[in-house]
Amino acid sequence: MPVCVHRIEHPEARVLVDTGMTEVHPRAAAMAPRLRPLSEQALDLDSIDIVINTHLHGDHCGGNHLFPGRPIYVQRRELDDARVNDEYIREWVDPPGVNYVPVDGELELLPGLRLVPAPGHTRGTQIVVIEIGVRPTIVAGDVAVWSGELNDPQTEGQRAVRALNPDRVWLAHEHEPWTGPPGLPQTAPT
Repeated sequence: MPVCVHRIEHPEARVLVDTGMTEVHPRAAAMAPRLRPLSEQALDLDSIDIVINTHLHGDHCGGNHLFPGRPIYVQRRELDDARVNDEYIREWVDPPGVNYVPVDGELELLPGLRLVPAPGHTRGTQIVVIEIGVRPTIVAGDVAVWSGELNDPQTEGQRAVRALNPDRVWLAHEHEPWTGPPGLPQTAPT
């Protein structure tokens, strides 16, 4: 299963959504032994201005320590849960130098780029809504683990994604975006 991170080239800042996993933790090693660390990818880490975590499971925040001092936006509920719940890898949630900016609800982070709560996978999951073209593009983390889940939304977060009528939805564990349920007309890329 891939673990994707997403870079957004906004006119005001370079934004990275999620930071993947960068080191082998005993709980993560069994998941996917072929994962390559973010630091080994073709990405200039120093060029990133802002980090957004969709949630704080290890495959989404394991590289947060690579961005010391830079703002990392996460829903406050998610941060609070990650600091007390055993399903999180705490040393990845709170490494030295991490500068979390807790968010309470929806936030327009930059013009045309919003953070929207989307609970379901975790209570504090958020999505990134990018207003481009007529319909938004969404970076949704684990709102759905595979794109077919969005065809029949079951969680509050999945319903929130569908209510936004997105052009495409990028998920953390899919190589291609979801572009709508089968049988509906596809929109042209913007």
